[in-house]
Amino acid sequence: MHTAFGTDGLRGTDRLGSGLREMVEGARELLENRPGQTRRPRGDVRAAILALLAEEPMHGYQLISEIEKRSGGSWRPSPGSVYPTLQLLADEGLVRVEVVGEKKTYSLTSAGTEAAAAGADSLPWESAQTRDAERASALPRAGVKLAQALAQLGHDATPEQVEQAVQVVNDARRKIYTILAES
Repeated sequence: MHTAFGTDGLRGTDRLGSGLREMVEGARELLENRPGQTRRPRGDVRAAILALLAEEPMHGYQLISEIEKRSGGSWRPSPGSVYPTLQLLADEGLVRVEVVGEKKTYSLTSAGTEAAAAGADSLPWESAQTRDAERASALPRAGVKLAQALAQLGHDATPEQVEQAVQVVNDARRKIYTILAES
């Protein structure tokens, strides 16, 4: 029995196979090519700042730009995370601030140099690239597997089973939006 689910409920159709193929391809395209995606993986801002300041003194915007450059564009920390971290590092005695003109330049103290050396094993922008690559492949694979299961169900299921599956997919969609709302 061939069934399809549309906006008007369940109905028989011979176009089920092509409709599901279109759905799978559409899902794959949406998941792999997310145009305008602004959400980026978050890295360890503190470790990144210490690592960069171990190389040379910089001001806040330089730090942001350099992190973005070294992560291959996969991570650009916001000023709202960089500047409070710089202040915290200064409060901890790891960073000193020098005001030149209207810009604050940050450099490491001797304690900051020790802290940077202790964390030099892994560079935070490298882990951001790894996380970005992992996220980029895991979600599309899961989406394609779901679409394949739906295609199989659409081919072999009874109208009642299709109705149950539609409810499961709708529940999953709501849960996914709940996850996004929590971040």
